[in-house]
Amino acid sequence: MLTRKQLELLDFIRERVAAEGVAPSFDEMKDALGLRSKSGIHRLIVALEERGFIRRLAHRARAIEVLRPAPGRSGDAAAGAPAVTRLAPVGGGSARIGPRAPQPQQRQFQPRPASRPGVAELAVMGRIAAGVPIEAISEISRHVAVPESMVSGHGQHFALEIRGDSMIEAGINDGDIVVIREQSTAENGDIVVALIEEAEATLKRFRRRGEMIALEAANPAYKTRVLPAHMVRVQGRLVGLIRSYS
Repeated sequence: MLTRKQLELLDFIRERVAAEGVAPSFDEMKDALGLRSKSGIHRLIVALEERGFIRRLAHRARAIEVLRPAPGRSGDAAAGAPAVTRLAPVGGGSARIGPRAPQPQQRQFQPRPASRPGVAELAVMGRIAAGVPIEAISEISRHVAVPESMVSGHGQHFALEIRGDSMIEAGINDGDIVVIREQSTAENGDIVVALIEEAEATLKRFRRRGEMIALEAANPAYKTRVLPAHMVRVQGRLVGLIRSYS
């Protein structure tokens, strides 16, 4: 499953290649998706390439080949029919795009009963970086058994596998499974899943600094990232951790 920004970028590239025979520049992609830096576009491009949706052609500028349509798109759409709706710019700014296709269905994280009393099976939604942010993963990879008491609070819960060591001083190691309560708000000091520019996710300690959000690591080797509040969306708060010693 692609994130919303990945889907928008894939549609934008496909439409431009079909219309003009050449992919848009990174600056055009950045403006179209409303991102503030080309580094965000680079991460989206890498993710689409790794998932087999596009291929970058070596030694050729702005050469990107669309290999297959996004999930839910027809083969005819992949051949060149427009799949995005253009929005007229306001005040002379750059136009932005948005997919015309229906948005992905709301995920359901509700734990399912396990075979043993007092245990629930929780969906593991993929891997998340405790370090440099990686692409958000939003599909179930497996289930893991957790104590029912860990998910007995309000809201839905899901699990993520940790990659990286930036939260090691908070007791969160590479390979651990963290249990997350889905919520969109956080208090200062909470450890949260933060989605940055709708394109990358990371596990960090949350601090609000006026109109800015600081995402703090628990490892002195990593710098605190300070971002405008509108670029950060909280997806959940850490409520538990599972570690395997096998």
